[in-house]
Amino acid sequence: MNNKVTDLRSALALLKEMPGQLIETDVEVDPMAELAGVYRHVGAGGTVMRPTKEGPAMIFNNVKGHPGAKVAIGLLASRSRVAALLGRDARELGKAMYESVANPVPPVLGEGPAPCQEVVHKATDPDFDLFKLVPAPTNTPDDAGPYITLGMCYATHPDTGRSDVTIHRLCIQRKDELSIFFTPGARHIGAMAERAEQLGQRLPISISIGVDPAIEIGSCFEAPTTPMGYDELAVAGALRGEPVKLCKCLTVNEKAIANAEYVIEGEVVPGVRVQEDQNSHSGFAMPEFPGYTGPASSDCWLIKVTAVTTRKDPIMQTCIGPSEEHVSMAGIPTEASIWGMVDKAMPGRLQNVYCASAGGGKYMAVLQFKKLAPSDEGRQRQAALLAFSAFSELKHIFLVDEDVDCFDMNDVLWAMNTRFQGDADIITIPGVRCHPLDPSNDPSCSKSIRDHGIACKTIFDCTVPYDQKARFVRARFMDVDPAHWVKE
Repeated sequence: MNNKVTDLRSALALLKEMPGQLIETDVEVDPMAELAGVYRHVGAGGTVMRPTKEGPAMIFNNVKGHPGAKVAIGLLASRSRVAALLGRDARELGKAMYESVANPVPPVLGEGPAPCQEVVHKATDPDFDLFKLVPAPTNTPDDAGPYITLGMCYATHPDTGRSDVTIHRLCIQRKDELSIFFTPGARHIGAMAERAEQLGQRLPISISIGVDPAIEIGSCFEAPTTPMGYDELAVAGALRGEPVKLCKCLTVNEKAIANAEYVIEGEVVPGVRVQEDQNSHSGFAMPEFPGYTGPASSDCWLIKVTAVTTRKDPIMQTCIGPSEEHVSMAGIPTEASIWGMVDKAMPGRLQNVYCASAGGGKYMAVLQFKKLAPSDEGRQRQAALLAFSAFSELKHIFLVDEDVDCFDMNDVLWAMNTRFQGDADIITIPGVRCHPLDPSNDPSCSKSIRDHGIACKTIFDCTVPYDQKARFVRARFMDVDPAHWVKE
């Protein structure tokens, strides 16, 4: 277990020790579209329009309009980098995450001054201005405004007193106002805000930016794996073997992550909805994980900001919406959810799961399934149905045998080309609620779709029938260690 990483700074220090995993530049960069435009070529990957690639994380030390500010991007835009930061094997991340969910270590309230409160800016200060205090970039020239893409939103249910952390789309709108977009029914803090609104109350909220990567990954779990009342900070605690330390906010009745680089304190205002692109009037929000720029919402909630606290010389952390970073944050928890659901139902059959980059971590999963007996024929499809239950936003599932590398999409497509017949091995489930950000999930694309966000979920069964296994043996190469002939 890697205990060297406890916050963003120790994560960056670890990457500096790893050849080719972190680069810095002192050349001035404009946070408005230019910064993301640069990193697109360096290491964005994911569903970003080509040309792009997987590459190192990057620190920009000279950000236009923000003297002394630094912006880090791409820490999680590589599965191998995530594995190093979490101290785990890259192929076992899903399993490790599920074990952490099953054995949570709840956060604790720290004692003494919190690092995130070394510098304090209150909204009552005459020069308070989010646009100047928080060097949040835009991804493209079309964006509605500067977005906080990696803000750990922390709030407490007004009835139960239970807290939760999630990541939401946050746009800076005015000097002391943020818009926050809640996907209907998809996130627990949205439910907290709705309940507070019913009670006519403001919902205190903290937004911690620049934290331990274990927190960023753990915060992306969803129901049913982590139901309402489950604090995902406990996942990060389990991954690290010690609880996440919180601190009391200074201006609202809530807690924040104590060693964050930035904390924005505020309240979600009941009965108010705002237009997301009220400043740009572009019609767009920001690029989302499917690779398209999402439409601006007219139904965003309003956060009235009361303070910004920071560490000394804080480091802003951001990501590109459709990048490999989203694949890591959304996909690895999805793998964990599928693993937990299927392995409980049929132990020993599911070998591994990969939520491939092409699906942004949400739309597509590859299940590596081992049939142990003739009675297992057909159970691979049952596993796919369980996967859809484990993560409702999945759209496509590929089933492959144990001799196919589920992390290598060329190998998966090889299995599709040699073990799959379209008339027999495609299973469709039309009319199922999926995800609103997929533009094809719309009545305009198919008569089977009754409402935007409904999809036809599809299983591609690329496994060999159990009684045919002898006909599908891959070429048996000699297993040798090439180190004797080829030096690394």
